[in-house]
Amino acid sequence: MLQTIIYRAGVGAYATGIKVASAFNPKAKLFVNGRKGLIGKISNALAAETRKVIWMHCASLGEFEQGRPLIEAIKERYGSYAILITFYSPSGYEVRKNYIGADYVFYLPVDNRANAESFLDLINPVLCLFVKYDLWYYYLSGLKKRNIPTFLVSAVFNERHGFFKWYGSLQRKMLHLLTHVFVQDSNSADLLTKIGLSNVTVSGDTRFDRVVKAAGNAGKQQIADEFCKGFKIVVAGSTWPADEALLQNVLKDLPHEWRLMLVPHNVDEAHIKSIEKLMVGETIRWSQFLEGTGKRILLVDRVGLLLELYQYSDISYIGGGFGKAGVHNVLEAAVYGVPCCFGPVYHQFIEAAELLKQDGAQMIKNSTELTRAILNTNDRIQAKESGAKGKNYILSRTGATENILTEIAVYLNQFP
Repeated sequence: MLQTIIYRAGVGAYATGIKVASAFNPKAKLFVNGRKGLIGKISNALAAETRKVIWMHCASLGEFEQGRPLIEAIKERYGSYAILITFYSPSGYEVRKNYIGADYVFYLPVDNRANAESFLDLINPVLCLFVKYDLWYYYLSGLKKRNIPTFLVSAVFNERHGFFKWYGSLQRKMLHLLTHVFVQDSNSADLLTKIGLSNVTVSGDTRFDRVVKAAGNAGKQQIADEFCKGFKIVVAGSTWPADEALLQNVLKDLPHEWRLMLVPHNVDEAHIKSIEKLMVGETIRWSQFLEGTGKRILLVDRVGLLLELYQYSDISYIGGGFGKAGVHNVLEAAVYGVPCCFGPVYHQFIEAAELLKQDGAQMIKNSTELTRAILNTNDRIQAKESGAKGKNYILSRTGATENILTEIAVYLNQFP
């Protein structure tokens, strides 16, 4: 009871804080404005819907990419369902609000009893998927009360998570409200077993399926084709200021046969301008590209292109490895079978650590090491071997989507 009161107060305080922050923070403003009149919008959107609804919830864009293979497989094999996706964060919703694989995409109303009851009454799902560990107490309680099969997919846990702390009783209760939990690794399964969960399956990580499929379907981009023609290419993806400063130092030491395709994590105007100031005279924006440009840096000021752009790399650099949050998605780069590298903050990401163990990636600590890694690709045999090790590691980890789909098929088949 006390934990529920604290939870309710915490969620309420956060919502209030976001409203205050929305006056000066663009993302907070999106969070607030996206939820104005949201229940009414959902009601209007679903008013004429006659199909049974499958609901998938994702915190943000990364979780969406983990759930995406499963949703697409369900859509392909069980086409009679309507697919509804919710996001907690603007960084997921704003990028994927027009995703063609879903029939409906919304923000998730802030978690409280009234919102959860109204939302569940409106969408009336027959099956629910929560991705990774973005769990909300009143939604899960409402689903349990309605006897709606509810699954957590592509989850990964460690001892530091609140689920396993003395104060985590409500978080543990949320896990027990789930029908089944599909985890990425055996360590996660062992941790859940220790807190009394038996409905756990080690299914693997659906992101491996996603990147293999996406790379296989990757189209060409005319701007990238023109920029890369006749040059060796470093593709630097999901970069932060620390990465960009590093790359600026590296580029000036590279022969002019090398060009840089820079895809920052944050593409708002202020950050794009800061990169242009840092790399003065060297950049041309994707949105302003001119054929035949002599600029060495293509500054990609659009979202949603990174996975396709990695195919142009002779070597890929994945950003985030010099910040607290750690390196971004290494799989999207490694799947193309080229050498890849990233900074020293990677240990919380299993796939990054395993790529290093397989010699399918390289960790770099400074600009000297990155310059050396880039120039080492001149040894084509060594570069090909390194890239192949990374790609083979990814291929060996596919199959999670099928594992999960096999388990939940018994529920999907109940509702023709």
